[in-house]
Amino acid sequence: MTPGLYLAFVAASALLIATPGPNVALIVANSVAYGRRHGMLTVAAASCGQIPQLALTAFGMTSALSLLAQAFDWLRWAGVAYLLYAAFETWRAPALDLTRTPPDPRSGRAIFTRAFLVSTTNPKTLLFYIAFFPQFVTREAPLAPQLAVMSATFLIVAVSIDSLWALAALKARGLLAARGRLRNRLAATAYFAAGVGLAAIRRTG
Repeated sequence: MTPGLYLAFVAASALLIATPGPNVALIVANSVAYGRRHGMLTVAAASCGQIPQLALTAFGMTSALSLLAQAFDWLRWAGVAYLLYAAFETWRAPALDLTRTPPDPRSGRAIFTRAFLVSTTNPKTLLFYIAFFPQFVTREAPLAPQLAVMSATFLIVAVSIDSLWALAALKARGLLAARGRLRNRLAATAYFAAGVGLAAIRRTG
């Protein structure tokens, strides 16, 4: 990956990871209920839950793109279409109240287990990986190293942003409950901008 493409991947990942979802709701719930330690434990568990999905994405994509080189551009356009669909669905979705998710029992094992399962079994995350990663792959270079770097980078960005949610939850609980509709609108705009921007890059690249 060129430095410019890599930085674009980092920026787009940060923008899209910041969108609240089931992981963030659980992180906020445990942080508010039990404090920073349990909130960060939830972050660690949710991050561990992303590793199998990232590994599956990288392995499956490497195999598929190696076998179906002629379908490379079609896969990219399918990813763009999914991002635009995600923007439409997010815009229409009911507002998520981050303060209404019940916390886990105050047990390190229970907290870790639930957060890991919530993260691992979220099909939307896997679909997002499959749609998002091909947009930044350079066909002329080996696929496996690129996907490995993107997976590691995505995980680091996710841990960083989820940690900020955990640390902010204690001080901003009221703000988290308010303006849920606005959060949806901003998230939908982020998905739409990513889809349109990546489509434009591919059309001129």
